[in-house]
Amino acid sequence: MEIVASQPDTHTEITPPGPRMAEVAAQGRYLRICDWESQYLPNPRDLFLYLPEAYLLEPERSFPVLVLHDGQNLFDGDLAYVKGSTWRAGTTADEEIAAGRVEPLILVGVANTGATRMADYTPTPDPRLGGGRGPFYAQLLIEELLPMLRAEYRVLSGADHTGIAGSSLGGLISLAIGLKSPNVFGRIGVLSPSIWWDNRSILRDVRSLKSRLPLRIWLDMGTGEGLRHVRDADLLSQLLLGKGWREGNDLLYRKFPGAIHNEDAWADRFAEVLQFLFPDMGNRR
Repeated sequence: MEIVASQPDTHTEITPPGPRMAEVAAQGRYLRICDWESQYLPNPRDLFLYLPEAYLLEPERSFPVLVLHDGQNLFDGDLAYVKGSTWRAGTTADEEIAAGRVEPLILVGVANTGATRMADYTPTPDPRLGGGRGPFYAQLLIEELLPMLRAEYRVLSGADHTGIAGSSLGGLISLAIGLKSPNVFGRIGVLSPSIWWDNRSILRDVRSLKSRLPLRIWLDMGTGEGLRHVRDADLLSQLLLGKGWREGNDLLYRKFPGAIHNEDAWADRFAEVLQFLFPDMGNRR
């Protein structure tokens, strides 16, 4: 495993001290951990970290964390699936934090491994497509990634300070992991979720809940993604409301007119995702 400088969507470099002082001071606020290995899944994967400016300016302070899937699509256009098209996650976080709309937080992008992406991001096997290694991916995140982050960086513990988010299959696995582990991840970002997977088994999971879980959930869909997917998202929202989630309180469902299924669309609404999941509440610590 090697830690190297990442090429972010912005090149702000700040060098006051903090944990891992030499690495952070030398590399600024973006880190790339190459070939990070897990005992639960065989393929090593890169991790991409964004540290807020306050991380370096306030060395005694710890921060909430948002874990994001498809990490290569978040910050660096040269690594993105569509070259040059990223979520602009770092610059968006900087802007929202500076404006006082989002509390300073750490973003951690977990790269997918290409051929195994579908298997890793699906909670159950699909009769036609296979997959279903999501429970092992959840173990990777919960039993390996989060402990490492809290040991090596100033990351707050507790579900209220820990989020997980992604798009498409990444949205699906984020919700599935949140439903299974609300004591770990309390803030869930579900962007353009692949609800169709395994005959919409995620809807069965929601229906089986006895009552609302302590989760703050962002859910969205672009109307340009297809009527079937919009209807699935509508139904998911209705099921969550029926279990006790409250629209605008601990659930926010947004439909974006004309938005399609790509990184640019998710980048355009990432600011709103952050605002809902991690609103600045007077610098919670």
